[in-house]
Amino acid sequence: MAVTINVGLIGFGMSGRLFHAPFIANLAGLKLKKIKANRPESIALAQQQYPETEIVATEQDIFEDETIDLVVIATANPTHYSLAKAALQANKHVIVDKPFTITSSEADELIALAKEKQKVLTVYQNRRWDSDFKTIKKVLEANLLGKLVDYEAHFDRFRNEIKPDTWKEENLPGAGILYDLGAHLIDQALVLFGEPQQVYANIKTQRSGSQIPDYFEVVLFYHKLKVILKAGMLVREAGPHFILHGTKGSFIKYGMDVQEANLKGGSFPTASSANWGQEPEELWGTVNRELNGLHFKGKIESKTGDYSGLYQNVYHAIVGQEELAVKPEQARNTIRIIELAMQSSQEKRTITYSYR
Repeated sequence: MAVTINVGLIGFGMSGRLFHAPFIANLAGLKLKKIKANRPESIALAQQQYPETEIVATEQDIFEDETIDLVVIATANPTHYSLAKAALQANKHVIVDKPFTITSSEADELIALAKEKQKVLTVYQNRRWDSDFKTIKKVLEANLLGKLVDYEAHFDRFRNEIKPDTWKEENLPGAGILYDLGAHLIDQALVLFGEPQQVYANIKTQRSGSQIPDYFEVVLFYHKLKVILKAGMLVREAGPHFILHGTKGSFIKYGMDVQEANLKGGSFPTASSANWGQEPEELWGTVNRELNGLHFKGKIESKTGDYSGLYQNVYHAIVGQEELAVKPEQARNTIRIIELAMQSSQEKRTITYSYR
């Protein structure tokens, strides 16, 4: 690519190490120039994996570097707003890991600042590039199910013990499964269906000794469509990941996109990764419907997933060749639904969706 964009990555925990650095390093046009890391083990790993990248001790080492064009924030949720604001004030383009911010008002402030500075601001909603979600978009676009009436998505884990030494288990603003996994499921629903008419939620803490919400059910109501989003930390036997029912048929999908498991297993995307993001056949979803007067039931081959797509889009948006895929206003609406879901759960009632 003709233009090289220098990137500064803030944070080299699991998110920075697995979901950001490999995709930045693999994309032509992006150069991972600096990584800010704190822990000795993170510093050593960053130096080992990216020997040509400078490892720095503070965010200011990135903000004050005039050669850095794009700042990627992969830190704890409570820091997203302040770091994104500082990066924008330093005249950098910004990618913030999800969730965008803790409150929608913080998101609005960042959106206004990005417009003032004329900088690209986006949120790492990488699950739009999951193989299964890309497949569901195609199934709906092809009208295989007719008019959709029920959409249900699950993002479950089994972690019955409290993981020590992590901010994700601490009672902090923005902690808990709704901000974590819920931000993905809500974003996907908004991509498919837009903003809902009403929001209902049940948010609970199920694990003994947990300080954070570790289960949620969020229901989004649309005209003649009900969207159910669920996640929990005590799901040892996973059910379907996606369940869709329409006037012409159903689509059921088990299993998760393979990229996260591959990354955790030490596999990273490279120029020679021909099979990156391809699901095995046993994970393909099943469609059941009538087709030209005949009953048809069979598997739909999953689209190929690739989180590089988000970074490719950001690159092209910065150089003025593409429209930004994950608009900050969309990410702000996700935070707004999280706010309404918490209100609904606390007040035990359905809330009319509104943006203040």
